Amino acid sequence: MSALGELAGAAGGAVTGGLWKVGAIVLAVLLLAGGGAGGALWWSAAAARDQALADLKAEQGVSAELRAGVVAQNTAILAQATLAREAEARGLDAQQLAAANGRRFEGALQQLAGARAATCAEAMPAVNQLLRDLR
Repeated sequence: MSALGELAGAAGGAVTGGLWKVGAIVLAVLLLAGGGAGGALWWSAAAARDQALADLKAEQGVSAELRAGVVAQNTAILAQATLAREAEARGLDAQQLAAANGRRFEGALQQLAGARAATCAEAMPAVNQLLRDLR
């Protein structure tokens, strides 16, 4: 017989013997172990994905709260800036009014610069004129 024939005969003997049963059991055990490990990894990845999605939702909520806080602060800052500009305008108007009143007071005092009085009765016409000029 040839070497190929002997090899085929040995293989045939193994097939007709119990070696194929052992091989099938080993292959089944390997497939079950691999499938179980793959399933466990798949389940673990799905659980991690679900946890990541839950964390993302929580962080989006926190981010939305922070964004709302920033918007509120920006609104308050803009309102404060508007109030400050209005106050500056009122202050400028008050300064101009005070300057005009000061000029009017100075003019009234210059009109009375030469007046002299020794008694209250002599001073009252000048005081009354000063009050009329200041109104």
